[in-house]
Amino acid sequence: MGAIDYWCNLFTPEGIKHTFEEPAEVADVVKWWGLQFTGKSVAEFTRDLDDADVDVVLIPSAKMASFETSQLIWDVPEEDVVAVAEAVPGRIKGLFGINPREGMRGVRRLEQWVRTGHFVGAHLHAYGFGLPINHRRFYPFYAKCVELGVPVVMQVGHSAERMPSEMGRPIHIDDIALDFPELTIVAAHTGWPWVEELLAMAWKHRNVYVGTSAHHPRYWDPSMVRFANSRGKGKVLFGTDYPVMGHHDALTAIAQLPLKDEARELVVGGAARAVFGLR
Repeated sequence: MGAIDYWCNLFTPEGIKHTFEEPAEVADVVKWWGLQFTGKSVAEFTRDLDDADVDVVLIPSAKMASFETSQLIWDVPEEDVVAVAEAVPGRIKGLFGINPREGMRGVRRLEQWVRTGHFVGAHLHAYGFGLPINHRRFYPFYAKCVELGVPVVMQVGHSAERMPSEMGRPIHIDDIALDFPELTIVAAHTGWPWVEELLAMAWKHRNVYVGTSAHHPRYWDPSMVRFANSRGKGKVLFGTDYPVMGHHDALTAIAQLPLKDEARELVVGGAARAVFGLR
């Protein structure tokens, strides 16, 4: 079975423009890191997935606020995610983007979109809202995820943009997992620089997982590789944060890591299939 990418951004030219080029705070990071992104048609992107042996990607209708202006700088419409998903049935699923300012309206929208069958979880980028991931304003969304039986993917670790990284400290997951023991959490971006802190949360809580998006496998912390190989087998999920990383390049690098065959299969796709209920 092929790979599963649990976090892939909207890849179309319009998606790349609105996500990585127009928001000044994000465009500044892209320039600082020397990155260049090009949008692709659904057909082009699907061919790339086939070449890399990727079966399914999950695309968030991401909501990111500017910490400086408080305005939404990422506001990917759910309809845009559904459009690409319907163009290649079975290859693309959505993650509903959480905007805490919507309150119960947002909770109802989460349920609405999950029940369409196109969305298999929720997605949270908390930094620009100035709220830690364990803040009470997120709790109604977490409760609804439990009720619907879907995971929440949340960025943890530092923020690349000019936003307070403390909002995503992995230790905050401890509160969430204690309050919602039935909630499945995929903590994205390896938790760097607090990798060990995140590994401790994934070891302690049976429903907490480590996501590797945006961090190239050649730079993965050795402790995370050891975790995936041993007591954390089935707890680490492959992700790209595409276009930050390409699928073929990232998967080739994973093949070169000192992972046991079973552990590698779980990282690349097996764990995500179980977490998100994918076939």
